[in-house]
Amino acid sequence: MTRPGKPRRFDLHLVSDATGETLEAIAKAALAQFEGVDAHKHLWPMVRTPRQMHRIFEFIEERPGLILYTLVNEDIRRALVERAEALKLTHVSVLDPVITALAHHLGVPARGLPGRQHAMDAGYFRRIEALHYTMAHDDGLLAHDLAAADIILVGVSRTSKTPTSIYLANKGLKTANVPFVPGAPMPQELDSPLDALIVGLTAAPERLVQIRSQRMDGEEIAHATRDYTDLARVREEVRECRRYCAAHGWPVIDVTRRSIEETAAAILKIHQERAHRRRQQEAGS
Repeated sequence: MTRPGKPRRFDLHLVSDATGETLEAIAKAALAQFEGVDAHKHLWPMVRTPRQMHRIFEFIEERPGLILYTLVNEDIRRALVERAEALKLTHVSVLDPVITALAHHLGVPARGLPGRQHAMDAGYFRRIEALHYTMAHDDGLLAHDLAAADIILVGVSRTSKTPTSIYLANKGLKTANVPFVPGAPMPQELDSPLDALIVGLTAAPERLVQIRSQRMDGEEIAHATRDYTDLARVREEVRECRRYCAAHGWPVIDVTRRSIEETAAAILKIHQERAHRRRQQEAGS
């Protein structure tokens, strides 16, 4: 275990026959469990031939470190394993235990197709459609078209509405976000029955003031006034937003200490539970 106060730097090589997104997510989740560690990550995506692997190892020899990989082609895997073992480097095929367990459970062998999780299937096109919708309905745009949304986020400025919306869109959910501005009228569509899940986003006023002040230092914000970063005003702004969401019966998530991924996960959980209740109601009717 790394001792506190003594950061340990190391090279982490992520080798994939696809985009490497899976490896990056796994590495990020695992590294979060270690304090005082500085991982210098090197991503090697779309590795499809042993020759490419040999070229990669020319660099790895100069910057040796832990190797995580997702490779299905046996020739490419063999090239990696042989070079890694010759250099006495630890190497881990991160998906092997899961694939082996699935094959055992299902009683069928896995299909060794690189990048299969990124195939242009119906799910892929659903994500693209969701992204187009989400970008077109960012920050209150096209409020007349909220009926087509799967999820609508409502919150005061700087509660990460846009990045959270994009994250959810990547899950295939059409997500609109609407800013709550004190004194400004909210879209009438929000007072009408909508099939979408509507979630309020809020944060600690002190944190909002800090973020807003930093943004104002770096760029001009047309609507920014003294009230925008006044703590008393921001506290009232947050209270008004909470009251507005409560009056509509919408769940509210405090994003102060949450990452984008954690906020999105909380929203997805509410969305899934809501869908489950609806299925139960339909089954009972």
